Amino acid sequence: MKNLLEREAYEEVTGRLQSLQPEAQPQWGKMNAAQMMAHVQRTFKVALSDEPMPRMMIGRLIGWAIKPKLYNETPWKQNLPTAPDFIVKDERDFNREMLGLLETIDQFHRAGPDGIGRYPHPMFGKFTKQQWGQSMYKHLDHHLQQFAV
Repeated sequence: MKNLLEREAYEEVTGRLQSLQPEAQPQWGKMNAAQMMAHVQRTFKVALSDEPMPRMMIGRLIGWAIKPKLYNETPWKQNLPTAPDFIVKDERDFNREMLGLLETIDQFHRAGPDGIGRYPHPMFGKFTKQQWGQSMYKHLDHHLQQFAV
């Protein structure tokens, strides 16, 4: 599995992201391109957080069973459920979200293994640094595929 902490994966996804167009239609799901980029930014904030987030009860019960699917080689299924805090329904400015996501990806990559994942994920618990890099790559790749980039 590719790892967003590695330069090659970082360059690949930022290049793919920059080819995304405002009028791109999703191949599945309800979000438009700007909403998708806002959604992905929210997920990066978990890995970059300076403060612990409360663990979700459902995560404590079943998170351990789902967690390996976040960073293994098997592609994610389409239309997976999204935690309510990560759903974006309001209209967003495409250019603003593009810049914000590129900056957030860059912040994650520059932070490196020592600057990410200080606290457990609210749903899935503790990740290794490698698992953080792989899961963030896989999530971003999933949504770039959603918009055929």
